[in-house]
Amino acid sequence: MSRICNINGSKAVMSGNNVSHSNHKTRRRFLPNIQNFALWSDTLNRVVRLDMTASGARTIEHNNGIDNYLLSTSNSKLTKAALLIKKQIKSAIAKKNLKLSA
Repeated sequence: MSRICNINGSKAVMSGNNVSHSNHKTRRRFLPNIQNFALWSDTLNRVVRLDMTASGARTIEHNNGIDNYLLSTSNSKLTKAALLIKKQIKSAIAKKNLKLSA
């Protein structure tokens, strides 16, 4: 599993130094808070599983669900996994509109 957020991709592994009291520096890694989330998609009518940060989950909650977040976010800000789900949501909406018009 790669250590990057599948929603916005902005949270990734960073590097830095541990600095002791004597100012001796050793390299270290700062890992993001990646969790596996199961999110319900109303449009797809199924659970979508994503590895994302806790802040990404709060962003989705703030936007009232995964469907609204993906549809309102530009493609340049999304990762490949999020773009795939966004494409599935758009095709499901198109099928639903086609059924209603027929």
